[in-house]
Amino acid sequence: MPMQVEDLEGSCQCGGVEFTLQSQTPVPYQLCACSICRKVGGHLGAVNLGGIADSLNIIKGKDLIKKYSAIKDRGTAYEKLCSSERNFCSNCSTMLWLWDHHWPELIHPFASAIDTELPVPDEMVCIMEGSKPAWARWPEGKKSVHEEYGQYSLEGWHKKHGLFIE
Repeated sequence: MPMQVEDLEGSCQCGGVEFTLQSQTPVPYQLCACSICRKVGGHLGAVNLGGIADSLNIIKGKDLIKKYSAIKDRGTAYEKLCSSERNFCSNCSTMLWLWDHHWPELIHPFASAIDTELPVPDEMVCIMEGSKPAWARWPEGKKSVHEEYGQYSLEGWHKKHGLFIE
C-alpha cells in the first residue's frame, strides 16, 4: 500500500503566521550553504522540503507574509534577480517557504518553519561547498558533500531511497 501524502504544519517564531501544506518529499536531507541560503537562513544555510503548492493553506497571518527575491551573484558582472520568492514573516523574520514561477506546482517550505515532526535522514546531502566559508562546518554524521548541486532532485532523492509519497 503506498504511503499517504504527508500533512505538514508550520509557523513563524512569533506565532503570527500559521500554515499547512502537503508534501510528497518530507525528509529534510539536503543542506544548502550557498550565500543566499546562509544570509536568509542563518549560520550554515537552509534545509528546504518539497510541497504541493496548491495545498498551501495559510491559517493565520496572511497580512504578515512578505516576499523577497534574492540577488544571485551579488556584486559581480553576473548579478541578477532570482526568479524564486522567499516568503517570510514581516514581524519576526522567520523564513517560511520558497516558491518559483518556473515550477508553479511546487513550494519549498524551510524545514526550520515546520512544526510537524519530520523524518530523520540516514545521510545528509550538503550542497554548495564552494560557497561555504571556511569557518562554517558541515554537521557531524554520515553525509555526502558537493561543490555545487547533488546528483538528485528532491523528488529523485526521495524516490531513490523509497521515501517518495505517491
